[in-house]
Amino acid sequence: MAKKKQDEPPKGAPAWTTTFSDLMNLLLCFFVLLFSMSTVDAEKFEQVAASLASSFSVLSGGGSAIGEGVLISSGVSQLSDLDVYFTSMGKNEEGDTTTDEKTKFEQEALDESEQMAEQIEEMIKNSGIEEEVEIDFNSHYVLLTLNGAFLFDSGSAQIKEDSLLLMDKIGLIIEKYPDRLVEIEGHTDNVPISNSHFRNNNELSTARALAVLEYYVAQGIDPVKLKSSGRGEYVPIADNSTAEGRARNRRVEVKIYNSYSDY
Repeated sequence: MAKKKQDEPPKGAPAWTTTFSDLMNLLLCFFVLLFSMSTVDAEKFEQVAASLASSFSVLSGGGSAIGEGVLISSGVSQLSDLDVYFTSMGKNEEGDTTTDEKTKFEQEALDESEQMAEQIEEMIKNSGIEEEVEIDFNSHYVLLTLNGAFLFDSGSAQIKEDSLLLMDKIGLIIEKYPDRLVEIEGHTDNVPISNSHFRNNNELSTARALAVLEYYVAQGIDPVKLKSSGRGEYVPIADNSTAEGRARNRRVEVKIYNSYSDY
């Protein structure tokens, strides 16, 4: 009896390999897309590559986890986290860039204020009023502090005749910066006041700041660049429990803003 010829297996790769190849192509496209949308950190990318190699035998290397968690080589449990992973790398770098730009902006603003402060300090020395004016600066403005007792009598918002020369010299400094906003602030100590003109320290400090503003407007300084406010007793620079501290707190501040400030 003739021996039955065995059926030959179908030629070509098994049918399941087609589906598997499609899956690999889709995954490859997926990762290429993520890669093109992200800024890849070399160290983190090596971790991803090692994990893919162990899972799919595409690259050389062993299994590795992305950050903390189950290895990709043990399944696809972390695939859902890859979008978050790649996106976070881009966001972190973007955040660092934003921080760097902000720091650079603040430093440039501070440098301009410092340059202005040096110029103003020189003008103050040349005017001979360094004993009556304190100067300071920050990234927003240069601060000139005037002794309130030198400008006003106690409980009054009328500028004293003896202080007009000082006011004029400060006005010349303000005119050197015609494109800058100038803010005038009045401050008092915490001793209560109540007279026929002012009910409290808020009203007194506001009236004093406005008196200084109006004086400069009368001298020809553009009112558009001037503004005033009264801060009362609420922003002390010294201890109100001593006579010396209260004297320092009774003051008028002139803030000349730099070009970086948004006011």
